[in-house]
Amino acid sequence: MSRRVWLLGLAVLAVAACRSGPRDLSMKFLTEDMELRVISDPLPPRAREVNQYKVVVRDRKTGEPIETGRGQIFATSQDGIDSYDPLVKGAELGTYYAKMQFVTAGQWALAIRFQRDSTKRLERMDWMQEVFPARGEVR
Repeated sequence: MSRRVWLLGLAVLAVAACRSGPRDLSMKFLTEDMELRVISDPLPPRAREVNQYKVVVRDRKTGEPIETGRGQIFATSQDGIDSYDPLVKGAELGTYYAKMQFVTAGQWALAIRFQRDSTKRLERMDWMQEVFPARGEVR
């Protein structure tokens, strides 16, 4: 039985690896009632450059975009340097944008605070992100 499961898993991986089209490089965060997909441009983010974060927010059960939300992205470096920006509603349904500038390269602790509407509680998603040196700089 375990050999069949292993072979099935291997087959699924092989099919996934052969799938055509662009890979989804976004980070996925789940709360009790929301799904957030977050990606930076450029990827990976770079120090001393404008890094735009795109956050797509959907209802976790229905998959419908959340249009009435508000939030903020914020970060702290290992040296205690802070950066933050509000999430601004984009043209695409359920999409919000923020611009971050990281003063130094290295590990940063990032988080998003988001509230789907004024009747719901504010929720927070945290992650660690490596910020690369600015283009042309060597670490």
